[in-house]
Amino acid sequence: MNVLLTNDDGVFSDGINQLAVFLKDYYNVVVVAPDRERSAVGHAITMHKPLRINKIKDDDNLKIFYANGTPSDCVKLGIDVVMDKKPDIIISGINNGFNLGTDVLYSGTVSAAMEGAINGYPSIAISLEAGTKLSDKAMLYIKKLIDNVVQNGLPKNCLLNVNIPNVSGEFKGIKITKLGHRNYTENFTKRIDPRGMDYYWLAGKVLENANDEDSDIIAVKNGFISITPIQLDLTMYSFIGNLKNWDMSI
Repeated sequence: MNVLLTNDDGVFSDGINQLAVFLKDYYNVVVVAPDRERSAVGHAITMHKPLRINKIKDDDNLKIFYANGTPSDCVKLGIDVVMDKKPDIIISGINNGFNLGTDVLYSGTVSAAMEGAINGYPSIAISLEAGTKLSDKAMLYIKKLIDNVVQNGLPKNCLLNVNIPNVSGEFKGIKITKLGHRNYTENFTKRIDPRGMDYYWLAGKVLENANDEDSDIIAVKNGFISITPIQLDLTMYSFIGNLKNWDMSI
């Protein structure tokens, strides 16, 4: 089975390399990842400069490349340029830090999996609680999930968003969840550069919103691995009828 692996933390990050080394014992793994950190770039693609691909490793079951593009660029390059055979599945991760709730709209990790789904491939985004290491049990579960997705398939234009909490002992289990709500206080720290000009660092703090028990945010908070099916269609169908009744004649 052919696996295309990417991320938004960059090709040298611990998460993607740990996952690649583990998966190569079971599948043919091709890594195409950004040459540097590309967190929070969303679904950006590169249109106004050339993209370049460089090879780091070329072993039997593991090939590693990096590109000077975004996570979504890397998925496109992996499918169209790098891989001799099309992937059976696309994995984005393992991200250093959760991608929960509304954060998925900013996430390069989730957007890379979205790009895979747009191109018709079963895709999974995987994120781990920041600053923690993935346990052997969690790694084996990821393999089980990959096998399940390939065997059972996913609906068209659907991907899975997986978040793994750091727990001192055993995971409490798996929860199939919906996206929660996550907001930040927009705390910009103002500083002065050596030339006396103002500049700002975005340093927002997460607000503890009320979330339903079946949300991804509550699941990981309680020690469960969260799996959320995400669809690409953002249309609010329930509002279409009301909108049609507005007077918008020209």
